[in-house]
Amino acid sequence: MKPITTPFDMAEELRTDEDVAIYLSLVLEENDPAELNHALGVIARAKGMTEVAKASGLTREALYKALRPNAQPRFDTIARVCAALGVKLVAQPAH
Repeated sequence: MKPITTPFDMAEELRTDEDVAIYLSLVLEENDPAELNHALGVIARAKGMTEVAKASGLTREALYKALRPNAQPRFDTIARVCAALGVKLVAQPAH
């Protein structure tokens, strides 16, 4: 008998603001814009796309478009999404 498995969805694991901050910090360490986009999309799904779109001043469709794979959103879009998610990007000295 084969075991039954379900696909892993990171959005289901992001229960607290601390979870979101840790996840986003780990993604930022990778220094990969595509991964940052993906992570913001995952966090937005965890918080509710409609609510995040409304809080960021974007339409739901524009939010999906900005956070899709291979999208290259402007920095102001990223900043608005981060503000709507309740997170901020922080610079640290590189080691």
